[in-house]
Amino acid sequence: MRFCSLGSGSGGNSTLVEASQGITSTRLLIDAGFSLRELVKRLARAGCAPEDVDAVFITHEHGDHVGCALTFAAKYRRPLLMSRGTWRAVGNADFDPTLLRLARGAEPIALGDMQVRPFAVPHDANEPLQLTLGDGAMRLGVVTDLGYAPHDVAEALAGCQALLLESNHDEAMLRAGPYPPSLQRRIAGTHGHLSNEAAADLLARCRHATLNTVVAAHLSEHNNSPALAQAALAQTLGCNASDIQVAHPKLGVEWLALN
Repeated sequence: MRFCSLGSGSGGNSTLVEASQGITSTRLLIDAGFSLRELVKRLARAGCAPEDVDAVFITHEHGDHVGCALTFAAKYRRPLLMSRGTWRAVGNADFDPTLLRLARGAEPIALGDMQVRPFAVPHDANEPLQLTLGDGAMRLGVVTDLGYAPHDVAEALAGCQALLLESNHDEAMLRAGPYPPSLQRRIAGTHGHLSNEAAADLLARCRHATLNTVVAAHLSEHNNSPALAQAALAQTLGCNASDIQVAHPKLGVEWLALN
C-alpha cells in the first residue's frame, strides 16, 4: 500500500492512495481541489492517468477540497463518494446519480483491494469526513481540516502505520499575522484547523510502535513554516525534524510506501 499528495494547502488539496493484492490495484483519489486540467496534470506527475483512478472521495464541500470532483467523476465515469451533508452542499441536479455513493462516519466501505473507514471531524462544513484506509495488512490515516481532535478521532487513527496529518498554523504566527481577528478566531476555533501544537498532541495520542511515516499537511502559507511543523511533530515522535515530510502546496509529496 502506498500514497502520495498531489498538493496540500489553501490553494487546493488532493491525495492519491493505492492498494494492491497480487496483480490487481485499487486507487482512491481523496479530494480534487484543483481545476480539471491541473488535477490531470498532477495525476500524470504521479504516474497515474484519470482512467486509473477507481473512485473519488470528497471529505467536505470547501473549494480547496471539492474542486473539479463532479466534473472529473462525470467525465471519466468514476464513482463519487461523500457524506449526505457534503452532497447537499455541492450537489448538482445534472450529475448522474448512478455515480454517487453516500458515505457515513463509522461505516466501512469496501473498494476493491482497499477498505475505507470514514470518521466524523469537527470542522465548519456540512458533515465533513476524514478517512483511514487499509489493505488488510497496513493502514493509512488521512486527517486534515478539523478544529480539534476529540477522542473519537484519535481512536479512529489508532494503529495506522502512516499518517497524513494537518499542521495548519503556528499559534504565535497566527496571532501576529496579517489575518483579521474574525478569521484568526475561525482558524483557531474548535471547527477551524489544527495548529502545530494540536497536531503534535493528536500524534502523541496515536503514537505506537509501528507508526513510521508522518506527513505534515495543509500548512498555512502565512501562519506557519515547514520547519515549525516538522519540529513540533518530531518532538512528539522523538525523531529528527527531517524525518517528518511536508506536503508542498504545488509539489505535494512523492509516493510513500507503508511498511
